[in-house]
Amino acid sequence: MSYLPSALLIVLGLVLLALIAVRAGKTLRRFRHTMSMVATNTQDRTGMLRARSAALRVAIDERRAVRPTK
Repeated sequence: MSYLPSALLIVLGLVLLALIAVRAGKTLRRFRHTMSMVATNTQDRTGMLRARSAALRVAIDERRAVRPTK
């Protein structure tokens, strides 16, 4: 009977470990989802910035190309 307290502590420890693992899994899933949303938003904004700078370069090149002749 002296093994009973040890077995109960092991079982309790395993149950607590499982609960902690489940909570950590949920938190990591939520973090991964948030990280994905931030990455997508950043990529969208970066793409828009690249498109704007490309359009600006084209407009400047077109303006330079049309010089009035004297």
